[in-house]
Amino acid sequence: MRAPTPVHRGATDALGALIAAPLLATAALVTLLPTSFLGGGTRSWWRRGDNRGDALAAKDAAAEAFYELDSAQREVRISVEMIEAVEDSPAAHRAVAEFATLSQRVDEASHAYIEAVDAHDLTSEELDAGAAARARRELTKVCDELRGVKADLDRFAGTLAPLLERAEAELSRLVPAVDRAKQALLGATEALDAARALGLRADDLAARLAALAPELTKLNQGAGVHGVRDTLRRAEEVHTAAEAIRGEAARLPERAREIDRRLASLRTRTEALANRAQTVDPVLSELRRRYTVSCWQDLQQVPERAAHAIEQARAKLEEAARARAEQRWPDATAQLATVRALLNDADEAVSGAASRLQALNEVAKDPSAEVERTRFALRDAQRLAMAGRSTPDPRHAVPLDRAVSRVDLAVAALEEGRHPDYWHFLTEMAAIRRTAGEVVAAIREDLAAGR
Repeated sequence: MRAPTPVHRGATDALGALIAAPLLATAALVTLLPTSFLGGGTRSWWRRGDNRGDALAAKDAAAEAFYELDSAQREVRISVEMIEAVEDSPAAHRAVAEFATLSQRVDEASHAYIEAVDAHDLTSEELDAGAAARARRELTKVCDELRGVKADLDRFAGTLAPLLERAEAELSRLVPAVDRAKQALLGATEALDAARALGLRADDLAARLAALAPELTKLNQGAGVHGVRDTLRRAEEVHTAAEAIRGEAARLPERAREIDRRLASLRTRTEALANRAQTVDPVLSELRRRYTVSCWQDLQQVPERAAHAIEQARAKLEEAARARAEQRWPDATAQLATVRALLNDADEAVSGAASRLQALNEVAKDPSAEVERTRFALRDAQRLAMAGRSTPDPRHAVPLDRAVSRVDLAVAALEEGRHPDYWHFLTEMAAIRRTAGEVVAAIREDLAAGR
């Protein structure tokens, strides 16, 4: 190849300069442009990806803490509501108040979580590194708050164990108590039906049973509507009332038979007493003839008193019979009780006149038996007063000494009088024996007390 001539060399150099100039300019331009423009990436670009991932992880952790706290709160709320429904103790009230405070903290932490999540769109392509970092920090803080509240909630739940045990024990009583109440109502209904089948209306029992219907409705509505405590109380009250109705209904046939027996018995007794009352006038006649006025004066009203009582008894028997026919059992029972009281009063009056005559006849024939009976009571009291003592207690000796004197005076009055007051003598002897009995009772009381 021919060597270039100087002309050729100049041309070649010029051409090379022309080619090299654009290349140098391009190289210079490249050095001036940002690397990110060339596709190589900058440090802030690749760190943006890490911040987004951290923020998303923080968001996931916060969401998990939020749901865990929400679940824990629901569980604890169920426990607290059960305690509140069953327990009425100061400890239960404190637990309810503490849970209300914790629930407020839960609400605040949850609200902060929701605000933090809504404040940051981590899926946005426009999310820069700073925003992602802020989102991560806020979500991490919220997550820590949620977990802290849950820890406090868990600790609180642990303190509820004793209250829960008592509440569960009460709840375990609820279903059996309601069942017992319903069974008692069924038993009362069946007993009432059985009584009615025998022709017994039992209207009062039916009314009492009907009055329990609203309570049965509330029992069926359950503790969810009326509370555990009120439901338990209502079940016990219904059970007691229904059992009472059932018992009375079951006894109703026997009650009717008993009233019939008492009606017949009291009618017989009334007629027998009316016949006995006719003997009072002859008794009074003999008393007037043989004894002083003081022996019979207080018996003058006996015939009239007995006749009036018997007349009232007959009227009450008729009222009792009408009440029995109308099945007004309480009225019939009350009327029969009045009849019995009237007959007892008349019987006492009639018997008193006959007993007075007998007692006066006996003491008029031989007063020594009455005197000996009284002296025996006094000697017995005196022996007890001297037991273990060289001298008796004046509290006991004085009334006994007076009683001995009274016996002597009563005997002397009986022996000296032309018309002895035997009734005064008898009442005086009875009074002296009562005095002796009172002294004996006082001595025994002192011995029992160690005096």
